[in-house]
Amino acid sequence: MYQFIIYSNDRAPSIALIDVIANRLGSVQMKERGNRIAWLGLDEPSLDSRIELQAVCSKYATDCVWLKMGQSFNDYALMAMDMDSTLITIECIDELADYCGKKAEVSAITEAAMRGEITDYDTSLRQRVALLAGLSTKALDAVYRDRLRFSRGAKQLVDTAKAHGLKTLLVSGGFTYFASRVQQELGIDFARSNELEIENGHLTGRVVGEIVNAAVKAQEVKFRCQELGVAATKAITVGDGANDMKMMAVSGFSVAYHAKPAVHARANAAIHHGGLDTLAEWLRV
Repeated sequence: MYQFIIYSNDRAPSIALIDVIANRLGSVQMKERGNRIAWLGLDEPSLDSRIELQAVCSKYATDCVWLKMGQSFNDYALMAMDMDSTLITIECIDELADYCGKKAEVSAITEAAMRGEITDYDTSLRQRVALLAGLSTKALDAVYRDRLRFSRGAKQLVDTAKAHGLKTLLVSGGFTYFASRVQQELGIDFARSNELEIENGHLTGRVVGEIVNAAVKAQEVKFRCQELGVAATKAITVGDGANDMKMMAVSGFSVAYHAKPAVHARANAAIHHGGLDTLAEWLRV
């Protein structure tokens, strides 16, 4: 059996939307709690039903999800999250490039990589980092101080997951300078990201060690689950770009957050309109 849930961050879901959904789902129990409304005891939905109700909710700028009855944070042991454009609102490498007049060039590569149009992520990252050669580390400080902002609901999501006993993992193709600070501010248990090489207070244009690409992200999720003594299917994964799809594929529940179309198509659920607290509300016990 399944449940269908709608949630709107800012306001109660539209009465018109509720009526439309109720007409489509028939006479099943509806349970309301704040901005979260669930229809309980449904049969497994067809793909057509999923697509239809997703389209209806999108018209009302409301996020929705199909979950198995009783599915909650209690079914999982780990939550793994991407950083750039997921936990935070920016792509850090693009903002760094702005400080050396190369944002348009770097952003174009970033966007193509996130859409999955560039399949060799390692090469694309090295190309972008090379364009930053000579940049002062003061630019790192400036991006963190002036431009980095947390996505709406990031802290609430992490806190809610941890309150339900999950360990949390930040796994990013971005940079440790930012990831370590985000990890600390949000209280995340583990973090894995790329290390920029720095000499004499300036970026060399190189990355130190193994690049955190899609395969490494998936391996990190598996490794942390092994440490916890559970299968990777006990992980929740959240991301927005093609570099997240392999870790999403090995996890038990994957969420595309304001994601590229290819990621949305592969995820178990998607957040298009609200913040990360939407996921917290979906899976809260």
